[in-house]
Amino acid sequence: MLVGYARVSTTHQDLARQLDALAKAGVDEAKTFADTKSGSTMDRPGWEALLAFVREGDTIVVYSLDRVGRSVLSVLQTIADLRARGIGIKTLADPLPVDTTTEGGALAELAIVLLTLFAQMELTFNRERAAHARAVAQSQGRQVGRPSVVDPKVLAYALHLRDVDGSLMSEIATLTGLSRATLYRHLPPRPELAPTVTGVEATR
Repeated sequence: MLVGYARVSTTHQDLARQLDALAKAGVDEAKTFADTKSGSTMDRPGWEALLAFVREGDTIVVYSLDRVGRSVLSVLQTIADLRARGIGIKTLADPLPVDTTTEGGALAELAIVLLTLFAQMELTFNRERAAHARAVAQSQGRQVGRPSVVDPKVLAYALHLRDVDGSLMSEIATLTGLSRATLYRHLPPRPELAPTVTGVEATR
């Protein structure tokens, strides 16, 4: 039996292309599982449900091998575990097709390692490029990430409560309706109090 699996890394991405490819490959929609989670996380309920569903003789069909996982070790371990259960893996769109249900010998094993390694390298490069872009933006004074949705007037009031009235963060959170985490994230550091040097202290 063919069992499908599709995964995207964020809710902003679309599963449609993967699901369409699985359907064209003959995978029944009722036997297709999906996740919107990064391949590096262990929290993938769709994948866990698939592993509980498949039985000996089944073949898991994925769009590409990096849908199974990002790291070489995790993918190889997953394939080894599935083989031990008599379950195969087949990919649809990889430049080096993978089908563990057929005898491919050393070349098939090499294809699995290379495809997973390339996916892992691409993920690393993407993270490095994103980190570089954030660093450049910050150095140029541009805002990084999503814009703040906190009302500036509320933040100004919170700042007044903290620095002028001397209110505690718990009190400020109650008065402004902002969480303490939001306050710590948006308020500037407290101004340092200049030491008072008078009387005997001035002579020390």
